[in-house]
Amino acid sequence: MDPQTPRHVVQRFNAEVIQDGNRVSFEQLMAPGFVNRSAPPGAPDNAEGDKVTTRKTIAKVHSGELMGIAPTGRSVTIDVIDIVRVENGRYAEHWGINSLAAVLALLRIN
Repeated sequence: MDPQTPRHVVQRFNAEVIQDGNRVSFEQLMAPGFVNRSAPPGAPDNAEGDKVTTRKTIAKVHSGELMGIAPTGRSVTIDVIDIVRVENGRYAEHWGINSLAAVLALLRIN
């Protein structure tokens, strides 16, 4: 396997840095402009390219039908992490995770 492939780099990071605590491997695997998108508020955000990562929380009162669930009047909070690849000023690709399924499950409980 090519040691430069993203898969190999991540596998190496997991084994050598997380599992073994190898500081030398950490220094070798971190790019000079590395940005930790999961860092606490105030962490630097200085990487640019064709992908943009956002982390957000959507908080509202469930006052209208949501995916077939009648309004409950309860407060809901959905946590979201999105990665969007932009091409020619338009969304070209999207990856994301969110807590919508957990929120819907809670709304179904009376």
